[in-house]
Amino acid sequence: PKGRNVVIDKSFGAPRITKDGVTVAKEIELEDKFENMGAQMVREVASKTNDIAGDGTTTATVLAQSIVQEGH
Repeated sequence: PKGRNVVIDKSFGAPRITKDGVTVAKEIELEDKFENMGAQMVREVASKTNDIAGDGTTTATVLAQSIVQEGH
């Protein structure tokens, strides 16, 4: 998938614009305990992909979502 720009609003400082999937994933925090657990797993997928391949975090995130949906 083609990465798109995302604006991340912080509680301090200027908003940040990024295409990096790991940066976006790190900012996601959900109120529901179990949904947040799932988000943390996807965050880990993106982070490991970035560490190993240096790219492809968006693709890895989309694939992880598909795997979860099929298993549900």
